[in-house]
Amino acid sequence: MRRILWIAASIIAFFPACTREPGRTANPGASPEARRLLDFLYEVQGKYILAGQHNFISTGSKYTDLVKESTGKSPLIWGSDFSFCYEGGEAIRFLHSGPLNLSDPGDMTSFEALESLEVGFTGQTPHRARQNLVETVIARHREGFIITLMWHACPPGFGDCCDGNEIWKLKDRIGGLDWAELTTEGTVANNAWRAQADTVAFYLKELRDAGVPVLWRPYHQMNGVWFWWYDQRGGDGFKKLWIMMYDYYVDHHGLNNLLWVWNANAPRDIPGDEAYGYEEFWPGPEYVDVLAADIYRDDWKQKHHDDLVKLAGGKPVAIGVAAPPPGPEVLAEQAGWTWFMAWGNRVSWGNGIDIFRELFDSGKALAREDVIFENESYRINRKD
Repeated sequence: MRRILWIAASIIAFFPACTREPGRTANPGASPEARRLLDFLYEVQGKYILAGQHNFISTGSKYTDLVKESTGKSPLIWGSDFSFCYEGGEAIRFLHSGPLNLSDPGDMTSFEALESLEVGFTGQTPHRARQNLVETVIARHREGFIITLMWHACPPGFGDCCDGNEIWKLKDRIGGLDWAELTTEGTVANNAWRAQADTVAFYLKELRDAGVPVLWRPYHQMNGVWFWWYDQRGGDGFKKLWIMMYDYYVDHHGLNNLLWVWNANAPRDIPGDEAYGYEEFWPGPEYVDVLAADIYRDDWKQKHHDDLVKLAGGKPVAIGVAAPPPGPEVLAEQAGWTWFMAWGNRVSWGNGIDIFRELFDSGKALAREDVIFENESYRINRKD
């Protein structure tokens, strides 16, 4: 009997990848770079918040550079979007997301100012725009930035190009998408989804092969009522789409450089613009590395933070997008947030830059300059 137990223990020691450490990577085969990045998130959890900035796919590092020029420090999290190719007659309505073939919306100061903006088409193909993004991401990673990427995806069947109204189902909340068909393997809709997912997997593989770990946050704000993937509740709802992508990207494509960021919207009860409770869209801890919420309009309710922390069960939680960023007084009450990311050009609206400066000066937020990146690992380089 003792010999049998010794053999069993030896097998476990020889094949450590067969075991899963509770509370760490959802993907047991996650790359060493991804594991080290997640370890760093656990290290800062409850102590600091990592400052982040989103950059539109057509603008390189423009808005990260703007924060650096204004405050003297660079946000550590560098974010962008695989985006979509805009087709339609109302391009002005979708500039806020930075479609890959439209010009930068600019440093506008308000929503009203957008009405006077002239929309320009760049002529970039989806492949060229995304290849530029990959090259930029690799360069930023080597400089020590942490990368997070998202995807404003057209509905399956459209490919890379569509009218923004197909993504933001504001006029037609039901749409023509059959959810059961979409999430059933072998159907026409499911095959179209796979073909679309293959396109983005191509670029994520380039990042994998370059050793770049990615905080991957697809199908964000799923608990709202505006995207085509919106408000699908329960086990056969959004959960099924999330697990479908996880399995396809991890098991089929071998994208072990991804850390999976499940990114809801802060719940709100605004008629026609609702966002429902987190739990009804939760795929389960075995498919998620980080939980996040997007928070707009200074809606810093304690419940938005506390409910996400409770659901996380010890996993890191983050502010996927903030406009404006949270100030020190918010973070004093909501200490669980691991990072925040200001959204694109909105960082220059109102007091966004001032908040960055205040956070850096307070020592609560970590900038790129506060972290040493070597041997594919991050460590804090400051004395508080």
